[in-house]
Amino acid sequence: MSRILVERGVAVTSGGSMAADVLIDGERIAALLAPGSGDPVIRGEVRRIDATGKLVVPGGIDVHTHMEMPFGGTYSSDTFATGTQAAAWGGTTTIVDFAIQPRGASPRQGLETWMQRADGKCAIDYGFHMILSDVTDQALKEMEGLVGDGVTSFKLFMAYPGVFYSDDGQILRAMQTAAATGATVMMHAENGIAIDVLVEQALASGLTDPRMHGATRPSVLEGEATHRAIVLAGLADCPLYIVHLSAAEALAEVTTARDAGQPVFAETCPQYLFLDEGLMSGQDLEGAKYVCSPPLRSSHHHDMLWNGLGSDDVSVVATDHCPFCFKDQKERGRGDFTKIPNGLPGVEHRLDLVYQGVIAGRLTLERWVELTATTPARLFGLYPRKGSLLPGSDADLVVYDPAKVRTLGAASHHMAVDYSAYEGMQIEGGVETVISRGEVILDNGTFRGREGHGRFVPRTPFEGLSVPRPGAGRKKDLVLGGTK
Repeated sequence: MSRILVERGVAVTSGGSMAADVLIDGERIAALLAPGSGDPVIRGEVRRIDATGKLVVPGGIDVHTHMEMPFGGTYSSDTFATGTQAAAWGGTTTIVDFAIQPRGASPRQGLETWMQRADGKCAIDYGFHMILSDVTDQALKEMEGLVGDGVTSFKLFMAYPGVFYSDDGQILRAMQTAAATGATVMMHAENGIAIDVLVEQALASGLTDPRMHGATRPSVLEGEATHRAIVLAGLADCPLYIVHLSAAEALAEVTTARDAGQPVFAETCPQYLFLDEGLMSGQDLEGAKYVCSPPLRSSHHHDMLWNGLGSDDVSVVATDHCPFCFKDQKERGRGDFTKIPNGLPGVEHRLDLVYQGVIAGRLTLERWVELTATTPARLFGLYPRKGSLLPGSDADLVVYDPAKVRTLGAASHHMAVDYSAYEGMQIEGGVETVISRGEVILDNGTFRGREGHGRFVPRTPFEGLSVPRPGAGRKKDLVLGGTK
């Protein structure tokens, strides 16, 4: 089996940073060594990767993607092949996508469909959450078997009546079953019933532009739904993960619950940290490019979310990567904002965008790794196999160049979509080399990965994890030499 020595870099984990050489043997990390100390103990052939002046970090884990997702008569434009290659370009070595239970059918049927779509296509490792779109007795019975198969998280929607929506009674029953099986409930928390009233009123008034998508999904309705989800989860004694949190009102509810010791976790996405709601007012339907749910918010919410990332009231940054091309897909909403496919591209830029928080002094290097790799792994049953640099962990790691400067744009990205949500944005830092299970898939800016390298990764059930506030008793996962 091949061996690699990543030498002379600074290894960064959630537990600390230090100069170290990382020895990889086959698909696993063999040891972290003091710089230059490997020569006396390494025997035989080894490939050396010089990481001088670079950061060596665990491969990113994006726990919220939608490859080949059906929406409004079309599909998200990235396949599992193109989307996972783009993820690799951005330093992500594992995704957790969403299988969808068809209404009137069983969750397992949905899982089988998505497994077939991904099989033999992915360039990086992958897992699945299950979207419960029809909470029936049969669906609830299947949850335990799915957890046993490594699908340990179930997403419910308080939005999209008639499509994915579940009422409070269905949500409570699903939470009770999740609690009994060790699963986590993920919640899209927006008050869909009230939103539909506002949408109907807007259309009746002839207000059809993309900006109305945001106007009809106000932040108070995200806050209200988040509060309701937290109350139901407390009643069921079920761990709750709020997906794509975008609003200060919702963050306040999460903060209150976490301060009370409730196992509630929140994820935000780069678009809610950088992109302003005014982008939906662009001329000639340009605003359609920025339609996603929840919608983009004002900079006030951005600041609150950055503060939440620093305090651990927001535990994870994922992407909700759900790209639709402007031409032929987003343009479906001309004259009716409700027909715009909801979603933004972003799987390629997550590590880079969150790293801008390090540049700005909002985050430490360790917190950057925690948000993008370690905490996602811990919350979703992948740690310590993923999200760490521990001996015995999968050899998923990234050599990151903090000195790189570049400009984001559609001409240079690798996602299968015809625009960039971050067009013209200059960023500091960039991925140089990516290793997935001991195989170099991005080599100093050259893609060497392949379809089918990625494997399905079963995940373990929720084990009562309570992620501490930064610096408060966090487990160390950076140890020089030996095994742990």
